[in-house]
Amino acid sequence: MKKVLAIDFGASSGRAIIGSFDGEKITLEEIHRFSNDPVSVNGTTYWDVLRLFHEIKQGLIKSKGCGEISSIGIDTWGVDFGLIDEHGDLLENPIHYRDLRTAGMIEEAYKYIPKDKLYVMTGIQFMELNTVFQLLSLAKKRPYLLEKADKLLFMPDLFGYMLTGKKTTEYSIATTSQLVDINTKDWCGEIFESLGIPQNIMCDIVESGTELGELSDYVCEECGLPKIKVISVCGHDTQSAITAVPCPDKQFAFISSGTWSLFGTELDEPIVNEQTLEINVTNEGGYGKSTGFLKNIIGLWLIQESRRQFARDGKQYSYADLEREALAAKPFACFIDPDAPEFVPHGNIPERIREFCRKTNQYVPETVGEIMRCIYESLAMKYKLTFEKLCECTKRDYEVINVIGGGTKDTLLCQLTANACNRPVTAGPIEATVLGNIAVQLMASGDIKSIKEAREIVARSEKVTNYTPVDTAKWEEAYADFLKIVK
Repeated sequence: MKKVLAIDFGASSGRAIIGSFDGEKITLEEIHRFSNDPVSVNGTTYWDVLRLFHEIKQGLIKSKGCGEISSIGIDTWGVDFGLIDEHGDLLENPIHYRDLRTAGMIEEAYKYIPKDKLYVMTGIQFMELNTVFQLLSLAKKRPYLLEKADKLLFMPDLFGYMLTGKKTTEYSIATTSQLVDINTKDWCGEIFESLGIPQNIMCDIVESGTELGELSDYVCEECGLPKIKVISVCGHDTQSAITAVPCPDKQFAFISSGTWSLFGTELDEPIVNEQTLEINVTNEGGYGKSTGFLKNIIGLWLIQESRRQFARDGKQYSYADLEREALAAKPFACFIDPDAPEFVPHGNIPERIREFCRKTNQYVPETVGEIMRCIYESLAMKYKLTFEKLCECTKRDYEVINVIGGGTKDTLLCQLTANACNRPVTAGPIEATVLGNIAVQLMASGDIKSIKEAREIVARSEKVTNYTPVDTAKWEEAYADFLKIVK
């Protein structure tokens, strides 16, 4: 029985999970779970990276009771990074992608590189939180920090460095930066030069599945562990999840559903043209230099942050409570564009929804149920719009939509997605990101021979739930109203 350890970070929590492979199936055992709480200080929002590294070590310590561990892999969210000085020390806590330091930086970048040129060079969706705009903000407002930096490490690579002392950048996480040349698969020197960002701080890019190194002597001594290999798996959690889509047909559509919804497909080659620029689709790097052709959509964040606001207002709701409230409310009363910029920062999402509806001359939702119904239906409608564009760009049709990740537990959203898109939805595995992380480790060791075999093993290892579309005519009629409020 081969055992590996997956460390999986989401935007709000993290887990350490043992993956055991018997040659046919992968079984999972969660040994450690912890919250991932950003910290705001004087108007800046940081990741509490030292606490998170402490939690990684707690996972390592707990793994000792599970038998021999052959390797470790780490995946996280994209775009964020830490800066290391010439002595190997972290200059400051990594800043959260929802921090407001990038406000206006997209427009600032266009002064140096036209939008269409930047897209052709990278094939990456424009989002204000992308690394390129974070670095431009530093170059403009805090250049001294870049001057002190020796290397930039994205979050999974930063944790890998803390474990091993080795500095590299894994391919999938690198592409989230909007700094990688889509043709050479390496850093795009023209972008760095044009924006005044020092390229020398970037590490060499390595392929997914590369051995980073072994646990350092210090970590081994502190945790009471032998030397264990650390593998640079698909460091971006989205690409780890795509690796585990349990679909035998390579031409599949997926939604990686969590705080963000990533809707797309996997391609051998990127698609970059006027249409994909207009739609703002991303061509993100994946395992084996594949392309994750997808669009980032705000996902369960709207529900998560609304629930936090209700709690701040003294009203405690479980997610099941919110589903029930939504189902009791009138359908199709109002819509939002989930990707409108006002919904990105932390704060009072319900009130922002009301204000959006006022500005767009719609019914203004007041009750918890009306707010939740608006969120659920708007997300499903945004999925429908994205699905139509995906089919247009790839010149393919997709008979089924595969929903993977933690969002598969939201049965209401899965059913509404089937209704809106008029396609059956196959939901699962819930732990797609972890399974992809584990699969890449097992491919690195030779225990799994190919990504095709990995997906077959995932399909045998995890159950899925199927949803059949209903009320599709009503959804199609309401879709016309949704399109009126989407920019």
